Amino acid sequence: MANQIEVKDLLDAGVHFGHLTRRWNPNMAPYVYMERNGIHIINLYKTVAKMEEAGEALSKIAASGRKILFVATKKQAKEIVAQESQRAQMPYITERWPGGMLTNFVTIRKSVKKMAAVDRMKKDGTFNSLSKKERLQVDRMRAKLEKNLGSISDMSRLPAAIFVVDTLREHIAVKEAQKLNIPVFAMVDTNSNPRDVDYAIPSNDDASKSIHKIMSYMADCILEGLNERKDGKGAAEAKPAKAKQEKSTEEKSIKAETQAPVVEEVPADKAEPTQPAGNENKASE
Repeated sequence: MANQIEVKDLLDAGVHFGHLTRRWNPNMAPYVYMERNGIHIINLYKTVAKMEEAGEALSKIAASGRKILFVATKKQAKEIVAQESQRAQMPYITERWPGGMLTNFVTIRKSVKKMAAVDRMKKDGTFNSLSKKERLQVDRMRAKLEKNLGSISDMSRLPAAIFVVDTLREHIAVKEAQKLNIPVFAMVDTNSNPRDVDYAIPSNDDASKSIHKIMSYMADCILEGLNERKDGKGAAEAKPAKAKQEKSTEEKSIKAETQAPVVEEVPADKAEPTQPAGNENKASE
């Protein structure tokens, strides 16, 4: 697994700070350690356990070759999620969540293909044949699509899972994933419902340090899964090569045996009789 999680590091990052007690969700009671100055404090030992559980699951998904979509549109999480997702080689949404992103994925893919069509027009010179007004309109459309969907241009099919920062803000993404039975991983604060997701990580989803701490760990787990997949592929390719080499060696040995000269054994009754050395003179007489 990825680097060991230290409770002290989570404490320094402010992962334990929840929301005001009057804004809490009762379903978060198992993850609340105490109340201090009107704010709920999250039990970091349970956070560590949930992080390890989620990290292991994400690593397995990555090792299987499937994609994990990261979603975070709040200001303090955008840049962090984009950086860590790129590091983990996974798609992400940090602008407005496009309605039907999952449930109407075919239409979203058509929008992504429009960007590729514009790029082809610019390469083959068709773009220059358009009027100035048309070129301006096409450029604006391309820029808008790039801003909203550019980060998922490589996602050719539905993701195997989604990771959400703040389930209340991204409730549409969570609902779409639930409808399609896509597992949901999420950072869940004390004002959210952990029952809405499959893997809830009780943590502060408002502080940038807290978000970075959780996201960097998840990215490490995903990279570990990708490395396992790469190593597995290398071993699988090496195995047939070794088998082929052994087969070739075996064929050579069989060929050598078949081409070796065969010496026939003469039966004992057909062998010419030999005379003892002492009787040679008697025979000549």
